[in-house]
Amino acid sequence: MTQSSFVEALLAPGAGRNKRLERIATLIDWTAVERLLAPLRSGEIGRKPYWALAMFKALVLQQWYGLSDPGLEEALADRLSFKRFCGFAMDEETPDHSTIWRFREAATQAGLGEALFDEIARQFEAKGLMIKTGTLIDASLTQAAVKTPPHEKGLGAASETDPDAAWTRKGGKSHFGYKGHIGVDLGSGLVRKRDFTPANVNDTVVADALICGDEKAVYADKAYASRARRAWLRSAGVKDRIMHKSWGGGPPLTHWQKRMNALIAPLRAGVERVFGTLKRGYGLARMRYRGLSRCATAFDLMLIGYNLRRAEVLTR
Repeated sequence: MTQSSFVEALLAPGAGRNKRLERIATLIDWTAVERLLAPLRSGEIGRKPYWALAMFKALVLQQWYGLSDPGLEEALADRLSFKRFCGFAMDEETPDHSTIWRFREAATQAGLGEALFDEIARQFEAKGLMIKTGTLIDASLTQAAVKTPPHEKGLGAASETDPDAAWTRKGGKSHFGYKGHIGVDLGSGLVRKRDFTPANVNDTVVADALICGDEKAVYADKAYASRARRAWLRSAGVKDRIMHKSWGGGPPLTHWQKRMNALIAPLRAGVERVFGTLKRGYGLARMRYRGLSRCATAFDLMLIGYNLRRAEVLTR
């Protein structure tokens, strides 16, 4: 699968080239990724198994190009750049949509999404791409893949087809689905930490898990403000750049606190651009799959795809 086929030797120079994919292919030590994938086989039943690393790369392509499983099957069959990126020979049979589905299911059941994300983020950190001047933390809602169940008098019903999805309210409106949480490196825009929960999990519950501990500062909106978190950041030697809020029944914000909020807001907004990219280009606005574990794997794949493309820009 790593050798050029006779068919490829007959192609005109430059045919089927994609320079961005070729650059991305050189950014990662793929052998480390392959070790994580070693327990997986993509075709246990019926069709022949494919190389697990090739299947993983195919799932990353799926994120970049917004493809369904049947769409990915067609693209792998006829796009030379896709074949090259994954490691398929030009005249080699490529996986069909059911094989792609089974491989993703196997990765989900093995809980590999977070491990794969962490490994690729670790490699970017080792390359010095993580600036660590600050971490931007935030969360964003994503709609469930199923039909929204009835919602009456502020109490939303559960979904029979996706019982893991949940209701929450934001901006005076009700939302049904899930929530993605990320910690973004201020200097590079790379995502360093992640979590994925039902929509009704409060942002602050998972906030501490998004802080790496080696950054110089943590930036967040006032939803993450807590006395305990501010004290923990001070004890860890990390600058507290969480926006201030007035506590219930307490005094209003001081002039200094308002000024700090005004200075923090434009820096903190960098995390919103990441979520904007994920929703416009990676399908985060609405999940494709049902169930927390499947959606979490999909979220990890989105972040892996985002980080790879971002790193390609940084190293270009």
